[in-house]
Amino acid sequence: MKFERQPDEVNPGVNTFELKAILLVDDDKQLASALQWILADENFLVDVAFDGEEALLKVKAHQYDAVVCDLKMPRLRGDEFYLQARELRPALSDCFIFITGFATDPHIRTFFIEQEVKFLVKPFPINGLIKCVKELLS
Repeated sequence: MKFERQPDEVNPGVNTFELKAILLVDDDKQLASALQWILADENFLVDVAFDGEEALLKVKAHQYDAVVCDLKMPRLRGDEFYLQARELRPALSDCFIFITGFATDPHIRTFFIEQEVKFLVKPFPINGLIKCVKELLS
């Protein structure tokens, strides 16, 4: 029997796929944790921040494919975070999905209309969030 040396890399690139990174921003730690697990179960890499200031630091340090963000949070609200984040990383402008229980608030409605951003109203169906994230990233 004759043995032949095999190449070091057999079929490089076969069966590889790129994981998409999502930043989840919500001051409700239980909800954030639940959404982190749900999105991770859909094969997303999920990083969590509990307010806009922490989220801004993460956007400075890391590249994200999408951001799922609450609006009413302490220290830096979601709308303010959005405006500062898109200054830092303009490509993120079209990669936000806002989640809020205050969609009827006039300030929030104006923000949604002026910025033309995607949003879900709490409580939202989990499948709705997953579908929205997948559409945003496709």
